[in-house]
Amino acid sequence: MVRFGLGRGSSAALTLGAALLLAAPAGFTRGVYQSPKEFIREAFAGHPPAPQLLWLTKARQTDIARILGHRYPALRLRYWGSLRRSAWILEEIGKEEPITVGVIVYGNRIELVRVLVFRESRGDEVRHGFFTDQFKGAGLVSDMQLERTIDGISGATLSARAVTKLARLALYLHAQLSR
Repeated sequence: MVRFGLGRGSSAALTLGAALLLAAPAGFTRGVYQSPKEFIREAFAGHPPAPQLLWLTKARQTDIARILGHRYPALRLRYWGSLRRSAWILEEIGKEEPITVGVIVYGNRIELVRVLVFRESRGDEVRHGFFTDQFKGAGLVSDMQLERTIDGISGATLSARAVTKLARLALYLHAQLSR
């Protein structure tokens, strides 16, 4: 017969264990869910095209600032694809840390949004399909807003806003490829 019991000194260990368990969730939300390199490889069935650059001109930076609420901290952005279908790796601050997102645009509509790297202490629910699937098929309307409402996530409001901004940005950038 096997008995499980608490021996001497085990109440302190149990208290310490409980304290660590309660403190742990904040640190467990951070992670690399997919490397950008793997995202691009998957997006093009293992045969990604050579990366290309889109220069962020003054006019584009003005539009980007309208989408993000600030300038994008780069002079150019790398993308993969063509005028018809493009893949983007973009970053935006959630609450305090950058969130890295991969977005595929096909024919001016979102094909896929995926959270690749999440660095915040909470709000990683945005990486799940129940949130990212809302973007599939979405396009931009004339004021650079998504043509549909994206439901947020309680407790992940800033992360959800950041991912939504990046989806809008990817659609805008894709449209710039033909200009």
